[in-house]
Amino acid sequence: MIWDSWADFFAMGGYALYVWGSIAVVALCMTGEVVMLRLRRNALMRQLQATHRSSQRKGGGGDQ
Repeated sequence: MIWDSWADFFAMGGYALYVWGSIAVVALCMTGEVVMLRLRRNALMRQLQATHRSSQRKGGGGDQ
């Protein structure tokens, strides 16, 4: 598609709401996925650290 101006580009031939809305939803989902992965990783790391500390206090020792 050839656009005569930036306004035509942003209007997307009358489908701007659909096109830009779709791009916004995809960007939001991708950002949300990254945020959720980081939150899950941090929670898992805290859980593993707590488990490791707990096992060392009980005399499990593991790293000898």
